[in-house]
Amino acid sequence: MPENHRDEDSPALSADSAKAEETGAEEEPEKKGTPWYIEVPVVIVLTLLLIFVFQTFVGRMYLIPSASMEPTLHGCEGCTGDRIFVDKISYALSDPEPGDVVVYEGTESWNTAYISPRSENSVIRGLQNFGSYVGLVAPDENNLVKRIVATGGQTVSCQAGDPGIMVDGAQVDDSYTLQPAQFAVDPNTGSEECGGNYFGPLTVPENHYFMMGDNRTNSMDSRYHIGDQYQGTIPEENIRGKVQSIIFPLGRIGGVDDPDIQD
Repeated sequence: MPENHRDEDSPALSADSAKAEETGAEEEPEKKGTPWYIEVPVVIVLTLLLIFVFQTFVGRMYLIPSASMEPTLHGCEGCTGDRIFVDKISYALSDPEPGDVVVYEGTESWNTAYISPRSENSVIRGLQNFGSYVGLVAPDENNLVKRIVATGGQTVSCQAGDPGIMVDGAQVDDSYTLQPAQFAVDPNTGSEECGGNYFGPLTVPENHYFMMGDNRTNSMDSRYHIGDQYQGTIPEENIRGKVQSIIFPLGRIGGVDDPDIQD
């Protein structure tokens, strides 16, 4: 009898063991999340990469440091200058046109007073250069902002008796300029209509642009560099993008007009 009792219990024990094994096989191990010391650096790297791509191919922000583009763009020493968004896509699809407000790198004659903001320490300079790629530091180049007045092949001038800036013999629209003028003009060398000294006529080289500030009596623009190899004009490859809007301060948020000044 004891042997038969053990035989009857054995099948029951075997079934329980099989059930336990089957239940254990169905249970999935608990998944562990990515450690923070891996996840945080990955997020930072991806964010910086996205910023780099955006600034390289889409656009970036710039700060207006001077009053040369008043009243369109505000800037002055010690004040809160406008922060602008400069679009890089527009000129990948079409050419710059008269009336556009653009950011560009100055040529050699424009850069005589430029002082690099980079540190002399190689390590710090490397960090600054890296920061410029992701928008934390300004690029190490003399970037300026002005309005295009004439393009390649056009003749621009302003002489005694002219009603304003002339391009191919016709006066350009100057309704966007600062009025009244910030500084008086010497009538012996220029006129208020010219916004300063007389100049020209000169023909803009192909693929170059003649730039002027909207605050014409307070703008060191193409008129003041006519003696250089480009006659004061800016090569197309130096243009960094088109100014689309003011994004700060809050009270000045809005688009930047690009009227057809030669219409």
